[in-house]
Amino acid sequence: MHVFVTGGTGHSGSYIVPELVAAGHEVTGLARSDASAAALSALGAKVRRGDLQDLDGLKEAAADSDGVIHVAHRQDLLPSGGVAAVAAAELPVMLAYGEALAGTGKPLVVAGSIGSPGNEGILGRTATEEDPALPVGDEHKGTLRARNVVETAVIGLAERGVRSSVVRLANIAHSTTDRAGFLPTLIALAKDRGFAGYPGDGANRWNAVHALDAASLFRLALEKGPAGKYWHAIGDGGIPVREIAEAIGSRLDVPAVSVPLDELILPGHFGFLANVVTQSYPVSNLITRRTLGWEPAQPGLLADLDNGHYFPVG
Repeated sequence: MHVFVTGGTGHSGSYIVPELVAAGHEVTGLARSDASAAALSALGAKVRRGDLQDLDGLKEAAADSDGVIHVAHRQDLLPSGGVAAVAAAELPVMLAYGEALAGTGKPLVVAGSIGSPGNEGILGRTATEEDPALPVGDEHKGTLRARNVVETAVIGLAERGVRSSVVRLANIAHSTTDRAGFLPTLIALAKDRGFAGYPGDGANRWNAVHALDAASLFRLALEKGPAGKYWHAIGDGGIPVREIAEAIGSRLDVPAVSVPLDELILPGHFGFLANVVTQSYPVSNLITRRTLGWEPAQPGLLADLDNGHYFPVG
């Protein structure tokens, strides 16, 4: 297949492009800068210059392809407008893809969030691929939930003859090149504070996936995923946050310490992570594995922490 990829030089995309190339697909990646163009070429992709604001260009690229994988977003909008601004900019992109691919049956695979169906406090149980993204209202503009409108739009394109699906990425996508995710942030906090903190008793559960395993899932969804489905890029379905803190503390030789669930102390320690670090996100990947034949093969989160690349010496 000839696949058009956005975000091909990001953390997820830099694993997706080589995964597609190794499987025999021809990849064209969107590049906004000379540096991105060079990085895409190094990964084995052809380059199309442009950006996410050029909707006509995106439509043309999608129409010229046999399928699209979209893992890019307007990070530049986060400081001023938050997730709501990012979602507002991404929605027209999905609609542009819809115009280009309507009635073709071609695949469109978009990166989503494992939190879109809600956490354990909302669902009261483990989330599955059959749980839709929660609806979004004005009261959610300042939260991660604001991006759910994008996922809902993607799933809706299935009714227009697009083989669209969403790959919900785990809380933590780990790899040897993870520099800006939740894990490096928690490690940096532990170094700065002199202890690895966890909220309350730390029994709330997070999930994780290795970036290489996530990349193979994007490929499988592109190749054979039915339309209108959610897929769960989850290797570890529910790790107590306390265990993550203990693993970080062990590597840094600092103690793992409970941070009180106090409205002042919690944000004082975790900063922007305070709203998510207390939540519990147990998730199943059973439907994904059964339907697509996906089996995570890379090291789990705690094993990857033991590999040492998150803790360079010197």
